[in-house]
Amino acid sequence: MNANEISSWIIGIVVLIGALLSLISALGLVRLPDIYTRSHAATKAATLGVMSVLLGTFLFFALIEGLVSARILLGIVFVFITAPVGGHLVARAAYHSGVSLSKGSNHDQLKKKIRNKNSS
Repeated sequence: MNANEISSWIIGIVVLIGALLSLISALGLVRLPDIYTRSHAATKAATLGVMSVLLGTFLFFALIEGLVSARILLGIVFVFITAPVGGHLVARAAYHSGVSLSKGSNHDQLKKKIRNKNSS
């Protein structure tokens, strides 16, 4: 095996991991009971999945083609920063709009914090 073949295998594994994480995220969006757990699935697994695919793309162009793409690196950074923040904001907006937790949820930590904040 030469270095090109090893690089191709590593790139394939990274892209496959990203695809599997994206699949897990999609299943979580379909199967989980409420907006809060769905938001968690969308932000955690999908972010890692997209970042893995972008990393595989970056490695392919850097190792196989010999091109270093700053756009792909900026894409990785952009997804890493914006996706979790967006998911958090969607969950907070849903909470403040009165969307209830699922029946399986037994603890609402934010309710006590909001009550303490309003009484101060």
